[in-house]
Amino acid sequence: MTRKTWIILAIVAILFLIPAIFAFASGGPTNPPVERQVDWDSPQTKELFYRACADCHSHETKWPWYSKIPPASWLVVHDVNEGREKFNISAQDMGEADDAAEAVLEGEMPMKIYTVMHPEARLTDAQRQALAQGLQKTFGGELGENEGEHEEKDDD
Repeated sequence: MTRKTWIILAIVAILFLIPAIFAFASGGPTNPPVERQVDWDSPQTKELFYRACADCHSHETKWPWYSKIPPASWLVVHDVNEGREKFNISAQDMGEADDAAEAVLEGEMPMKIYTVMHPEARLTDAQRQALAQGLQKTFGGELGENEGEHEEKDDD
């Protein structure tokens, strides 16, 4: 390689290493204090939520090792901040809590990119249904037609 190529590679490496060193030295992302506790409808709903949702929708995020190293950290922190902005069980204003069940039923949550790195967050259809029903009972909101518990139809 030419001297010019080595200089360019060194500059690029430094540009990536400096933020990585600062991020790693600072301990990476942190969790704000939990401001409220949820009164879950059941232990099953709580377990499913913490397994599939809590890392992005609470102040109890378990930050993986790659969340401390740019550029991966930028994506992880962005996704967590966006998730907390929309719905956050740890904040006084939880946000869109009444939409949580519908997002789970429609397969929007948990996000596919999250389940790639967190296979424990993958939900079966039965778990997705149970979580949605539990979220609806815990936080309110409406489940769409043919979702949740089925009602008997009148023959009038």
